[in-house]
Amino acid sequence: MLRFFVASILLCFFSTVWNSKSVAVADSELITCSGIVPMRYRNDKISITDFGGVGDGKTLNTKAFREAIYRIEHLRRTGGTLLYIPPGVYLTEAFNLTSHMTLYLARGAVIKATQDTQSWRLIAPLPSYGRGRELPGGRYISFIHGDGVRDVVITGENGTIDGQGDVWWNMWRQRTLLFTRPNLIEFVNSRNIIISNVIFRNSPFWNIHPVYSSHIVIRYVTILAPADSPNTDGIDPDSSSDVCIEDSFIATGDDLVAVKSGWDEYGIAYGRRSSDITIRRITGSSPFSGIAVGSETSGGVENVLAEHINLFNVGVGIHVKTNIGRGGVIRNITVSNVYMENARRGIKIAGDVGGHPDESFNPNALPVVKDVIIKNVWGVKVLQAGLIHGLKDSPFTGVCLSNINLRGDTRAGSRSPPPWTCSDVSGAARQVSPWPCSELSSSLQTNTCSSLF
Repeated sequence: MLRFFVASILLCFFSTVWNSKSVAVADSELITCSGIVPMRYRNDKISITDFGGVGDGKTLNTKAFREAIYRIEHLRRTGGTLLYIPPGVYLTEAFNLTSHMTLYLARGAVIKATQDTQSWRLIAPLPSYGRGRELPGGRYISFIHGDGVRDVVITGENGTIDGQGDVWWNMWRQRTLLFTRPNLIEFVNSRNIIISNVIFRNSPFWNIHPVYSSHIVIRYVTILAPADSPNTDGIDPDSSSDVCIEDSFIATGDDLVAVKSGWDEYGIAYGRRSSDITIRRITGSSPFSGIAVGSETSGGVENVLAEHINLFNVGVGIHVKTNIGRGGVIRNITVSNVYMENARRGIKIAGDVGGHPDESFNPNALPVVKDVIIKNVWGVKVLQAGLIHGLKDSPFTGVCLSNINLRGDTRAGSRSPPPWTCSDVSGAARQVSPWPCSELSSSLQTNTCSSLF
């Protein structure tokens, strides 16, 4: 844990450095997708203290936040307005953002969620899920929520947004939840969103969830939750397009990044895919997956690039997961330049992962998985190299593995990781150790793989 604490501190430090003008030239040399949403600078600035905000960690500031955002929404200053959160701990109930605003957290500023669960209002389930993700019915609104907004920035000097999720985790463990837990941040039907230079802690459920949204940049963030905190996914782009996730540290209790697109018959009916998603320079730790696609992929997932990823103490390093009843097409997934250490399994691509919302799912709605490229992966202390299990009636095709070395414990006398297990898959492999299953021929029979090799 010391390693991840130090890494978190370092990331916060470098985030500030990268954001400073003094190294703008060095920053420009990095390959980045962040240009899809230009940073907006607001001339109109207000402070939460102008509306009675008190940062003593005890005073409830819900009224201050709502009044400040009401002012931004209704005065409509040219170029939008920046809401400044000075140093201090600002306790509040959930609140909604509005278009053309920047939420700016100073160094030492903390926006902290109340633990009074009775104050959380219910909202309708997402139509692509048909119900709450955990329980039938509605779901609790996210702590910071944006629905139908445009041109929103959440940034600052590495201030903190703290969901105080332990009360929700305990309700989940004790099975006393009535509805699905709230996310920390959610944007629905939104566009042109930037989240940068902020620390997110202790989300009740998923941390950052853009859904039905496009042109999203998430960069220089730190996301932290205990390893045993349930379902605290880091970043989950969901039925969203043109998403850029870069230069961040994530250590949570569930998948670090998971690309989703709806759940079984509801996701099929809604029919909105996730596409054109870049995940780059992410470091993190999770007892579940590092980089994941799924398992809710019923709207389809395509054109995902994940590269320059460093994973420590993970369940599965790279995980593409779906199930019968999902339907949807998963295609054009590329994962490259990955280092992993202490992993239960290096790579998993499977068609038998995840539950169903109800008994109305169609078992004949089979997912299609094709054109998955995984290359330049190095792993040490990997207990099991890989597993690829397609579906008998919908085999996975075009799975291409290249330049992959997944080693076990390097100490003298330690065993090599067990071999790969595969079924209902075709593709090719080159320079993979341990050598994968026979279903992945070393010949270059697929167009997808021949372009790689």
